[in-house]
Amino acid sequence: MTTKPHPPALAGRREWTALGVLMLPLLLVSMDVSVLYFAIPAISADLEPSATQQLWIFDIYGFVLAGLLITMGALGDRIGRRRLLLVGAAAFGTASLVAAYANSAETLIAARALLGIGGATLMPSTMALVRTMFTDPGQRAKAIGLWSGVMTAGIALGSVMSGVLVEHFWWGSVFLVNLPAMVMLLILGPLLLPESRNPRPGRFDWLSVPLSMAAVLPVIYGLKELASEGWHVRYAMSVSAGLLFAALFVHRQRTTASPLISPELFRRRGFSPALALNLGAAFGMMGSAFFTTQYIQSVLDKSPLEAALWSLLPSVPIGLAAPVSARLVQRGVPRAYVVGGGFAVTACGYVLLALTGTRSLWLLLAACAVLACGIVAVMSLVVDMAMSVAPVEKAGAASSLLETGTEFGGALSMAFLGSIGTAVYRHRIPDSAPGPARETLGGALAVAEQLPGRAGDALAAAAREAFTSGMHAAAVTGAVLLAGAAAAAVPALRRAQVADPMAPEREKAAV
Repeated sequence: MTTKPHPPALAGRREWTALGVLMLPLLLVSMDVSVLYFAIPAISADLEPSATQQLWIFDIYGFVLAGLLITMGALGDRIGRRRLLLVGAAAFGTASLVAAYANSAETLIAARALLGIGGATLMPSTMALVRTMFTDPGQRAKAIGLWSGVMTAGIALGSVMSGVLVEHFWWGSVFLVNLPAMVMLLILGPLLLPESRNPRPGRFDWLSVPLSMAAVLPVIYGLKELASEGWHVRYAMSVSAGLLFAALFVHRQRTTASPLISPELFRRRGFSPALALNLGAAFGMMGSAFFTTQYIQSVLDKSPLEAALWSLLPSVPIGLAAPVSARLVQRGVPRAYVVGGGFAVTACGYVLLALTGTRSLWLLLAACAVLACGIVAVMSLVVDMAMSVAPVEKAGAASSLLETGTEFGGALSMAFLGSIGTAVYRHRIPDSAPGPARETLGGALAVAEQLPGRAGDALAAAAREAFTSGMHAAAVTGAVLLAGAAAAAVPALRRAQVADPMAPEREKAAV
């Protein structure tokens, strides 16, 4: 006689309270990507960094974060996700304090690097703990939906908080805001969060650590520079070097006895499609942000703080996207169709973006809202699927792969769509425009301010039209690619339907 397996235990008040505690560090880590947008002028006036130092103040956080995600995910599986989370919170809080009172550019760069290390411990640990605390498929889908929405909203909120704090306090306040949340996590984490780790982790493969960083960092750097500076052989070589190290890293994982990323993850039905679709969702998310932030500031001529406040509006409906998509799956709609529909919604957002003129604020905000809803719906479902099929003991490694894929998708999107927009801009700007005006919209507006009367107005108007045309070309390209992702998602996930973690929920709903 066979016995029915016990249904997974439902999470109670303790677990949902713990989720709220976990959302705070996640929000702050995602906010730190954009928190310097409005603080950098004050930092420049106070610390007087060189141009190179200013770039590193901006970029070092994201580079370190991306480079260490795989290492920290695997480390959490070995030493315990809660322990790593608390160590990361202490490091993040300490680095925030050092950054707030930095008296030199070098100190601030070092503090931002330490913030990146702390962020790399926090992100995979939070997701792995969500996987541990929420074993019921329906509850886990809701929790991961909240995780995805908070991460997406944090990027938009970071720039706004930066503007508000710098307007009323000194620039260090943008870092001090991290401290209360980290202190709360250090106090409540041991009380609310369960410890979880791989019971048989094996030896930690130290050689894989530099290989993983060498695989990730050159690719992220090269793609980022291609987006901002245009084609250059140095950046192409950087991407190529990263891909070479990625091949070496994969070979190492397949041959070593105790890899950082177990090949077993990719043998789990549904994990690889979810990983690829998550990268596609990140592509859709970051590609639009590259243009919309410049459009609101430079085309619509809004101040930085005004632009940041307007950009918050599209974030309002994000909170509904993940719960609605999870509810549709619970009600019996196959996950493949909901994810495909999310990509289709994102493609519609890009179509709206392609219809904007040079004075289309509300149409642009509507496009951003549609885009964001589609992306969050996709990310919440595919992340839930990937984490559900991954073994619990490898939840940290699985989470780190998803988040590294998000970094790659964002960088690839900015490089590809950004290059298209830049090429169209340079084609549409008049040949008579001065050199800097032919490179970027910001350069054109700076030149236009120095020209007298109508000549300056004409150049500014031509540059805004050229930039909008470039945004249109990139948006059409994005719409086509996201429509292709919608078409590809359906057969990819239907083949993986055996691994669909919401199947039991649909069966219960049918009964």
